[in-house]
Amino acid sequence: MSLKRLNIRGISYSQTQNGAYALVLKEVDGPRQLPIVIGAFEAQSIAIALEKELSPPRPLTHDLFKSFAQRFSIVVKQVIIHKLVDGVFYSSLICERDKIEEIIDARTSDAIALAVRFKAPVFTYENILEEAGIQQHIKPDKELQMEEFEKEDMIEDLITSASQDSNDYSEFSLSDLNKMLGEAVANENYELAAQIRDEISKR
Repeated sequence: MSLKRLNIRGISYSQTQNGAYALVLKEVDGPRQLPIVIGAFEAQSIAIALEKELSPPRPLTHDLFKSFAQRFSIVVKQVIIHKLVDGVFYSSLICERDKIEEIIDARTSDAIALAVRFKAPVFTYENILEEAGIQQHIKPDKELQMEEFEKEDMIEDLITSASQDSNDYSEFSLSDLNKMLGEAVANENYELAAQIRDEISKR
């Protein structure tokens, strides 16, 4: 399976889950984006690492890991998001010491936080992008019937209600979910988009 390189596009605060953030990774040389829900601590750690002029008074956990690894000549060469199960992303750190590579299992949020610090590239597989990636520009299907284009106001109401109850999409049709997904991406609400995407995948 071919690997696709990803860059960090940004971090946005979750509008549906308190204390959660959406880390948005963008496909290099491609239109797809991969939103991943992460915790507040990991979001803060990634944001601090991305902001070169900002440094905490004491090392964060990921800073400590980097210092520890460097002291023993261990380098994180790359991060691979290799599996997606029930909306949970699984990642591996590819590390090297004395020209010997080791693969270490890691949470995706921790792996990204370390990748930023080691300036290591982040990759995922094409099948994961195909399943969980969100197109940056979603074009309407020309084959949709005219009556479906008259639902714009209703779709906005559905998005609002979905934000209030993010776990219940059972009453929405696939057509409604796809429109909600397009609206969420257009509004850059990637955490909501990730939830809708997961529901569509279940269908």
